[in-house]
Amino acid sequence: MQHRLDELFRQAESVLLGKGDTIRLAVTCLLAQGHLLIEDRPGVGKTTLAHLLARLLGMRFQRIQFTSDLLPADILGTAVYERDTNRFVFHPGPIFAQLVLADEVNRATPKAQSALLEAMGERQVTAEGETRALPEPFFVIATQNPVSQLGTFPLPESQLDRFLMRIEIGYPERSAERELLRGQDRRRLIEHLETALPPEQLAAVQGDVEQVHCADAVIAYVQALLEHTRDSGAFRLGLSPRAGQALIAASRAWAYLDGRSAVLPEDVQAIFPHVAGHRLQPVDDDGAGASNRARQLLDQVTIP
Repeated sequence: MQHRLDELFRQAESVLLGKGDTIRLAVTCLLAQGHLLIEDRPGVGKTTLAHLLARLLGMRFQRIQFTSDLLPADILGTAVYERDTNRFVFHPGPIFAQLVLADEVNRATPKAQSALLEAMGERQVTAEGETRALPEPFFVIATQNPVSQLGTFPLPESQLDRFLMRIEIGYPERSAERELLRGQDRRRLIEHLETALPPEQLAAVQGDVEQVHCADAVIAYVQALLEHTRDSGAFRLGLSPRAGQALIAASRAWAYLDGRSAVLPEDVQAIFPHVAGHRLQPVDDDGAGASNRARQLLDQVTIP
């Protein structure tokens, strides 16, 4: 499968120029069977990244534009009465796709945001009194603008915890931006890409990732990081056991992409800020942000 992953990265980096690290983080999240939150300013490629992954993975794709008047039924679907059959028939909403883009998720009200909770946590939805399974694989990419912008509703902790990772894209480097300005529209380039890793092979890779060995010493290191967030007094709430499970799953995927069959402490360190940053709230907000605090935390916990 390694050649297919190499082809995926090659095609992705030809569209999202100079963002190889960002693409790798997104693929890591997908291989770990998690959901991804992209928080950044408008116009840096958040939506393009979601379209790009859907194309390269051959996944059924749906985009939901979150707005202040969005209702849960607009996401989950609703039952419609059909006169010919004299009964109500459920019409699935856009959540019934393999890759769902929740665009500008923090522009919707908490009621609409909550429609994603069961889907992301249990890969099923309950609507019209019936529970329905979502397709496999199922992957949510949510984008949000900085919470300081007007007209936004910050995601509650329970919603944030459903995202395995949060990443930022940032401005491109000077040479990459020059190429972007000189070249074609990136969305048009996506239309010409070929599927690099179809869903059935993606499922096989995800199974291989689960088999990557995580030694007791690495698990002890993860546990030490969790305990430090709880005991240091720097954060309002420490990381939960679920956050620890997410950290190990993402570390396995990161190691797999490096071609290794075992997790190293360096794998944990590489993805820790992206797994822990959105789950931590610093007691004293000095403007450094939770992700930067998480990076600093790595210097405070020794590797067993």
